[in-house]
Amino acid sequence: MATNYENASSSMPGPTADPQLNQSTALESQSASNNNNKAVVVGLYGIPGSGKTFLLDQLKQKLGQKHFEFYEGSKMIADLVPGGLDAFQKQEEQEKVYWRQLAIDTIGKECADSRRVAVVAGHFMFWPEEEEAGQPVYTRNDLDTFTHILYLDAPTELVAQRCLDDTERKRPSASINHLRKWQQAEKTQLRHLCRHHGILFSLVFPHPTLLNKVSTLLRDFRHHTEEYNLSRAESRMDEVLVAGQGQLETVLIMDADRTLAAKDSGALFWKMVSNSRQSMDEESRLKTLFSSPLGYSYTAFRQAALLYEETADDQEFNALCEDVASAVTMHPEFVSLLRLVAKQEHVSAVVVTCGLRRVWDKVLEREGLSKTVKVIGGGRIADGFVVTAAVKAATVVRFRDIYHMYVWAFGDSVLDLPMLSKADQAVVVVGEEQTRSKTIDAALLNAIDNDGLRARQALLPSNASPRLDTTKLPLVQLTDPEFIDSIIRRRGSRHSLQVLHATDRNAAKLLMTPMRDATVAGPALREAHRRVGWYLATEFLVEMIEVEEYPIPHVQGHQTSGYRLCHEKKTLIVALMRGGEAMALGVNEAFPCAMFVHAKRPEDIEPHHLLQQRTVVLVDSVVNSGKTVVNFVRHIRSLHATIRIVVVAGVVQAQSVSEGSIAQTLVRNANFSLIALRLSDNKFTGRGTTDTGNRLFNTTHLS
Repeated sequence: MATNYENASSSMPGPTADPQLNQSTALESQSASNNNNKAVVVGLYGIPGSGKTFLLDQLKQKLGQKHFEFYEGSKMIADLVPGGLDAFQKQEEQEKVYWRQLAIDTIGKECADSRRVAVVAGHFMFWPEEEEAGQPVYTRNDLDTFTHILYLDAPTELVAQRCLDDTERKRPSASINHLRKWQQAEKTQLRHLCRHHGILFSLVFPHPTLLNKVSTLLRDFRHHTEEYNLSRAESRMDEVLVAGQGQLETVLIMDADRTLAAKDSGALFWKMVSNSRQSMDEESRLKTLFSSPLGYSYTAFRQAALLYEETADDQEFNALCEDVASAVTMHPEFVSLLRLVAKQEHVSAVVVTCGLRRVWDKVLEREGLSKTVKVIGGGRIADGFVVTAAVKAATVVRFRDIYHMYVWAFGDSVLDLPMLSKADQAVVVVGEEQTRSKTIDAALLNAIDNDGLRARQALLPSNASPRLDTTKLPLVQLTDPEFIDSIIRRRGSRHSLQVLHATDRNAAKLLMTPMRDATVAGPALREAHRRVGWYLATEFLVEMIEVEEYPIPHVQGHQTSGYRLCHEKKTLIVALMRGGEAMALGVNEAFPCAMFVHAKRPEDIEPHHLLQQRTVVLVDSVVNSGKTVVNFVRHIRSLHATIRIVVVAGVVQAQSVSEGSIAQTLVRNANFSLIALRLSDNKFTGRGTTDTGNRLFNTTHLS
């Protein structure tokens, strides 16, 4: 980190001679944004006079300091160095490096402890006009700490005028040409360094909307992790399918670029930008990015979204997407297939693209398919998520396992292989040799030989040469009546009832005895219910949801492995009042990190209770007809379409799970199951002195 007054050299002798530029590391498995223990630290850079300090003050007023902390680099160093900036200026270079490193380390630690986002204004290099090369003043610690860098790309004419007009601080004069050279050197080096160190980078420009633009980016940076990205993508998946959830049996999940059409909409976009700005550099933007150490990681796709952000505002972006869409022609075989699918109530199609959602929305609209074929994709920060290979695979898994649908997947590249591998049926789309993916063959062969992938290939156009050989990857024609019939034929429901109970176990007989004993009531009965809750949680719930490992201190002084419910902190236990409270407390004792809520009515469960939760455990002492449970399930489904729901009860009437309302609910709702200590054929419903709630709380005399 550099101060506003720092002009001493660092270890880098010139604008392109930084040895750290060559120290690239493999970043696909260690995205900075995905490190949950690392603070979000955003650097705000730009040459002197670009307006960093002014913007920092504006951001502080607009965003406040509840979730953000704002730092001026020079002030941070002045506060740390005994004697302030004057003393710092007199030190040897190695001493200055020490204080710069301490400054950024301090910021990182403060914000990791406070869980706030740091926004740090500082300098990347200084470059007196009389010198041949600039003098960078960043440190390795900066590269290790920053998660994002925003570069204020102000017009150099404006910067030069500001420097002349600035009466508060002494700024060396510089020509516009020199400022332009300085600024370009910073942008080039920063972009390169960021890609080699997993830092997201974007240019921002002086404009009346600058404050709102940067504020939006900072709010996004604050919470956007790979896990958050997947949750937003899953929400989009639910939006796409929830309307037809009761009827749909089959879904076609399709890649877009070079699958539905021969052309790549991303490449077309950047070619159009390049032509309009007469710059060949623009055309290779995405290729350069994905060829960097970021590869095809989550961070790389987030960086791609920032490239689109810095290249065009919303109006220009929409216009470019219109132009790109007009240049994209879908394969007629897919148009025909999708129009046929649109007529089927039980079959749906979804486009999942790593490319530009807006382009494919427009392409499908032109073909008259936008009402029946929805697009899951990104391209802009406002989309909320980016599509990676992992998101594509998660789409298949979600539709297959949560919605219990039969999944067909169509794709053409390495990014599609995880999706193809998890689908019930996989089709590799093979285009003409000169335009199709060159990298998939080896990975495809490995997936077939070693990972169990069973796929077929469709040649588009039909005279394209096949991939691999047609024994390993058999040919299929998308227009073949038998192939079409295999897609649109009825398959029936894939939902299965999941009811676990301990009716015939000796443990259940022992645990049930005090619950059935008419002489046991009040605290003793509540304790019996608590024990049943703990037993059902540890015997059945952990088998249904599974457990996860986490580190614990061993009694002998070293670290060892402990176990807890998988995603325990994202589990909500709901005690159905009042009879379910004691048993629910037993479940909570087994899973102490879970959230606990009392609910007398379904409406007592509010949207914020389900926020970022994975499982809801509804606990009641007795389930008779199941009407209460069904009402709770319907309410929860109205708030969250796909969250796992598990009902835990002491006694459940057997008829309710075989032909009653619970059975019907289980069939219609995916991801819903029931655990009981005992299934009972006795249709008796307790009332008054025999009501379980009255017995639990000694209120039988009030009935």
